[in-house]
Amino acid sequence: MGKDLAEHFPVARDTFAAIDDALEEPLSRVMWDGPESDLLQTRHAQPAILAHSVAVLAVVADRLGSVVAAAGHSLGEYSAYVAAGSLSATEAARLVRRRGELMHQAGTERPGTMAAVLGLASSAVEEVCSAESRDGSVVVAANLNAPDQTVISGNPEAVERAGEGCKRAGARRVLPLKVSGAFHSPLMAAAVPGLRVALADQKMDDPRFPVVANATAEPVRDAARATALLAEQLTAPVRWVQCVERMAELAGPGARFVELGPGTVLAGLVKRILGERSVTSLGTVADVEAFLA
Repeated sequence: MGKDLAEHFPVARDTFAAIDDALEEPLSRVMWDGPESDLLQTRHAQPAILAHSVAVLAVVADRLGSVVAAAGHSLGEYSAYVAAGSLSATEAARLVRRRGELMHQAGTERPGTMAAVLGLASSAVEEVCSAESRDGSVVVAANLNAPDQTVISGNPEAVERAGEGCKRAGARRVLPLKVSGAFHSPLMAAAVPGLRVALADQKMDDPRFPVVANATAEPVRDAARATALLAEQLTAPVRWVQCVERMAELAGPGARFVELGPGTVLAGLVKRILGERSVTSLGTVADVEAFLA
């Protein structure tokens, strides 16, 4: 994960090294050598994804041209603020590490789970979740990823009920996810005060260009609003469809979307939301070299 970037681009290697120093542990070695079970731990997975994204950013930043807006999915919102100059890579890594620790603790205190619902409109999923939030348990639409792809989150029994309800409502598939908690749901409330403290202790600058927030799908232009929404994000849904549509509005026709970091999931979602748009994923040396060329 990101090892090829470090081997080919000195600025990427320096980025990984700086994050290792900031976290006071060799995160890059876990990313490159595993074991996978360690990498998948929330405290490692979240800063690892951020490290990969900002390492790519360090390589291509000068070639991105005029950036109109940015957004990131869940923890990716921190990478977006790095791109916008509100946080340094090391500052964001420390915040994301703390975020991961707090989310893990909240998941231990109030165990929950998540499931992906495919082939059913998000509005229908939300109706099912509302109906199945009862008997002291809750389930919500947590990640609105595409018009027909929604991740639900909450108490295990409520998620199971909602999954069955979504199938009855016409969902093509409901896939349980391997997660350590009910992220972006009320079950994460215990993590919010600690994250607010961490964010208050970290100075953020106003972004150089708007960052479209997960919680509201509206562009954020000042640091105070960014700080508040990053804390709110823990229990709020990721309104990814609306975020992408808002970026498209801000950018206008012919805009190019560039995904930075591991995988191509977000590029695929952009195409599903907007249709055939110019979308480029940059996560490997081959991707980056093609882009730079």
